[in-house]
Amino acid sequence: MMTDWTPSSWRQKPVKQVPAYPDMAALADAERQLASFPPLVFAGEARELKSRLAAVARGEAFLLQGGDCAESFAEHGADHIRDFFRVFLQMAVVLTHGGSKPVVKIGRVAGQFAKPRSADTEVIDGVELPSYRGDIINDIAFTEGSRVPDPARMLMAYRQSAATLNLLRAFSSGGYAELTRIHEWTMDFMKGSNSNARFEEVAKKIDDAITFMGALGLNPENTPALKQTSFYTSHEALLLGYEEALTRRDSISKNFYATSGHMLWIGDRTRNPDDAHVEYFAGIHNPIGVKCGPSLSNDDLLRLLDRLNPTDEAGRITLISRFGADKVRDHLPRLIETVQKAGRTVVWCCDPMHGNTIKASTGYKTRPFDSVLTEVKEFFSVHREMGTYAGGVHIEMTGDDVTECVGGMSAVTEQSLSDRYHTYCDPRLNGAQALELAFLVAEEIHAQKPVREVAPAAE
Repeated sequence: MMTDWTPSSWRQKPVKQVPAYPDMAALADAERQLASFPPLVFAGEARELKSRLAAVARGEAFLLQGGDCAESFAEHGADHIRDFFRVFLQMAVVLTHGGSKPVVKIGRVAGQFAKPRSADTEVIDGVELPSYRGDIINDIAFTEGSRVPDPARMLMAYRQSAATLNLLRAFSSGGYAELTRIHEWTMDFMKGSNSNARFEEVAKKIDDAITFMGALGLNPENTPALKQTSFYTSHEALLLGYEEALTRRDSISKNFYATSGHMLWIGDRTRNPDDAHVEYFAGIHNPIGVKCGPSLSNDDLLRLLDRLNPTDEAGRITLISRFGADKVRDHLPRLIETVQKAGRTVVWCCDPMHGNTIKASTGYKTRPFDSVLTEVKEFFSVHREMGTYAGGVHIEMTGDDVTECVGGMSAVTEQSLSDRYHTYCDPRLNGAQALELAFLVAEEIHAQKPVREVAPAAE
């Protein structure tokens, strides 16, 4: 990309959403330690993911991206990771059947520790303290000492990410992801829920397909694809000092890669084309995402594409729309038209969570399941009308039985939000709601027409 880019050139640009560390010497020391640590992911893995996302851009695959709103140090445990991965795999199987296409699986995990905030401070009972910015920066406890940004937390986040990745890799390749086992989990879910009859019909068709493969002699022992899966990690690259320290030059391609995750994304609050986050992203060769909210202008979208992907490399850019159920038609068509007229190649992905956050009458922040579903439906509908490919969904979810989003077959109400409201930041779909959404998204994928031809990727 640019010959004058370095992993630290972002420091010469205006930067938003940065914590005010009181001890700069401690910050520099933590960043030096991180720079000496092994990479969490490898350049070859990031290139492999980019190739798979290029298939999504061509309409040949579908992207499922999801996980915690904000990972926490307190919730880190094998059971928590296992339960998330289990529901995620169930969703992927349902989507694969619905679209008859491979599903690219990317978790918001092993790095999703920093969160942008709308204000630098928050007030509770008349006391004003710095905002909680994620466990990689400060602590959620509302005390003066807890809210001081601590550079040592970056080292803790690295170690937790490494442990999480180790377990996920074991799950992906060690037999836990076996297709027959995943389907049995889904059938068990059906038995214990008020599942819609059409969901049961889909599950039965998947069951028939597995039985048919078995009759042909295809089983997990002789067909690795039935026993293991490819799983990638992603997070919002908000804390640029952390990302810089984990940026490495690939020994094969000689290009720079962020090794904190396979895919990183720029948030809606930090995507100014002239600012530090875009500068950093312009030089790394990972596949990257850009959150697109209502305030993103057509001109700024084109500037971002020119800056981040000047050669129009397929699989490089995923545009993650997050408008709110009632604003999709106000903004998505103009962005699609902008990309079409410019002849650019992108993956279109829907984040139906962030634009649908409301405050319940009980005081809890929540997201109505119906609004989440409506945004997804509108996303697919607009793409069908415009002849483009709705390529993915990006959701905040957990495998745990939380009560944070109202509605769905799990029948969470505003009154029951307090039962198991465990999120450190924004409300997440619980395991049952996430799987229900997957069945509904599968219907939308199935209804899509073949995508129009896109321009070939530049060499």
